[in-house]
Amino acid sequence: MGITARGIGLLVAAVLLLGAGFRFGYPELTLLGAAAGTALAVALVAAARRPRLRVARRADPDRVARGEPATMTLTVRNAGRVGAASMLATDRCGGRMVPVPVLRLRPGADTTVSYPVPTSRRGVVPVGPLRVTRRDPLGLVVLARSYGDVVPVWVHPRIHPLRAVPTGAGRSLDGRVDAVPHGSITFDSLREYVVGDELRRVHWRTSARVGELMVRENVDTSLPRIVVLLDNRSTAHPDRVDGVAESFESACEAAASVVTAAVREDLPVVLLFVGADDTSAGSGGTGPGRTATGGGGADGTGRDGAAPGDGDGWGGSAAGGAVGGDGSGTGPSGPLDRLAAVTLTGKGTLEAAAARLRRDRLGDTLVVLTGPGATEDLGHVGALRGAYPSVVVGIFGAAEPTPPGAAGLVVVDAADGAGFAAEWDGVRRW
Repeated sequence: MGITARGIGLLVAAVLLLGAGFRFGYPELTLLGAAAGTALAVALVAAARRPRLRVARRADPDRVARGEPATMTLTVRNAGRVGAASMLATDRCGGRMVPVPVLRLRPGADTTVSYPVPTSRRGVVPVGPLRVTRRDPLGLVVLARSYGDVVPVWVHPRIHPLRAVPTGAGRSLDGRVDAVPHGSITFDSLREYVVGDELRRVHWRTSARVGELMVRENVDTSLPRIVVLLDNRSTAHPDRVDGVAESFESACEAAASVVTAAVREDLPVVLLFVGADDTSAGSGGTGPGRTATGGGGADGTGRDGAAPGDGDGWGGSAAGGAVGGDGSGTGPSGPLDRLAAVTLTGKGTLEAAAARLRRDRLGDTLVVLTGPGATEDLGHVGALRGAYPSVVVGIFGAAEPTPPGAAGLVVVDAADGAGFAAEWDGVRRW
């Protein structure tokens, strides 16, 4: 609540009139001062009366690719018994305010306004709450209140189609990647028996030794597992255009394209960030996290992706099946949602990320996406060739091409996400 300039002037006048009237014995001045004070008190009561407004909003759609249209529809209903007079309302949409016509809204009536949501930049656009400003009839007091919740609109990176995807050790004759529900004959580990396990998978010798049923866990060695590491450090993307690191935006587009291509082929894929990613809009974590999804199981989760964090900030929320066949995330922890929310940070190092990748061995194909500021750190990525049979590095926004065979890696130099997609289809070193 605040007092306008007119209200402040009236308050000063009331004090002066009352003081002069009592001091010099002029009842007329005292009466005028009392009237001014009463008017101000009535204005405070009138402005403080809270109107009963019901706010409903709907984003159509609430998840779009960068540059695609999105519309927000807002409906405001006067649920009170008194007309909503002397009210002005604005709705916050990202960094701008949209006027909403609610002046003199009759009891039981509603008003609807639709407006476009800006999607020219990747990110999470917060829409709302509705801000209602109420004034008294004399314009002495103004009071602003908020109505409704904040609805996020997720602007995902552009997805460029990739025709080539990593292949495993073997493929079936019809061209599809083999995906055995319980793994191939390659032994991986033992675990306790749970109801529903097939008895033919029980390892009887170990069961007799430990005194309880133990079941063999096998892995499908022909099914490739893809790990996408996005470098979101500010030092890796030093160049700015109008305050935006275009190389990082291109890296996000490349990451979205690889994840979508992997999901389309039912391949397990894990998305990682080098630094602490800012996913406060709903990812469920603030540390360097990972999101896993992919095929291989009846529930759509990858074999490698649902492991919880290990306490050092590397593990993150798992989103098995959170990306549909079209690559659209269905929850705030989906890979495309996380790519929409991730921002540049000063935390983390590529050396530490490489050490964790070597320790965890999350897959067999590693895709590292970074900017021109990380060229000197490629040696840490090159050291991962023993842990990951296929390592591909995408560098965006570099002024000069990376020398061939840098750190013994397959390096793709690209100006943007579309250029990376074209170069990616030409890389057949899988």
